[in-house]
Amino acid sequence: MAARTATPWGGAEVVEQLTLRQQAGDRRFSSLVQLLETPSGERLVRFAYTSDGQARRGPVTFRARDLQRLRTQLAQHPALAEALGL
Repeated sequence: MAARTATPWGGAEVVEQLTLRQQAGDRRFSSLVQLLETPSGERLVRFAYTSDGQARRGPVTFRARDLQRLRTQLAQHPALAEALGL
């Protein structure tokens, strides 16, 4: 994935992304955990949500069972797990 995104520190490349599908009542959405890298090589981790494919800022809330699924899915995203210290 070579997508570029804007951050408060300037542009960055999306190195890795974990998408966690969630549902609250009838609302379906996904939380995103993204490993970003700036042109200088600094790594950033961004938590966002989406309901239409576009990453949105704002509060991202995980239920306990969502966090367990996140931990499980991080096994498929080693660079992201490393950046999170897991």
